[in-house]
Amino acid sequence: MSDKKHHISTIKKEIKQRVVHKVKTAEPNKVKTNRLKLLITIVARKKAEYFIDLIQSFEVNMQMVVLAEGTANANILGLLGLSDSDKAVIFGVIQESKVPDAMSTLERKFQTIRDGKGVAFTVPLTSVIGTLIYGFLSNNKMTVKESK
Repeated sequence: MSDKKHHISTIKKEIKQRVVHKVKTAEPNKVKTNRLKLLITIVARKKAEYFIDLIQSFEVNMQMVVLAEGTANANILGLLGLSDSDKAVIFGVIQESKVPDAMSTLERKFQTIRDGKGVAFTVPLTSVIGTLIYGFLSNNKMTVKESK
């Protein structure tokens, strides 16, 4: 029986040493969460609502739409077979890990939807003020306000 107790005691000590070692070697205050990017999508104004819903399916909590007008004149639009120059620019904050799926889906929709042509690109965000804002923008429900 004493051999069993000694063996269990040895295992407990070893586990404790490993845990202490992990805690000591961990980098303090280092955020290991997902980075954010600003997704900018330019589409025909009449298709804006569809693309807003599509982008939201990639856990984009905040979007802003700006109405715009293309720079081509009516003659050029006629030659290219385009109907109008009314555009919508959709700004949304997206997690970096979701960008490849979002971009491939947008590209596929730009090619397959009638009058659904568009342009999409991302710009990296280098910082966000506050953990609650970051939690909202990254759709991280685990972010909580610390009590002081």
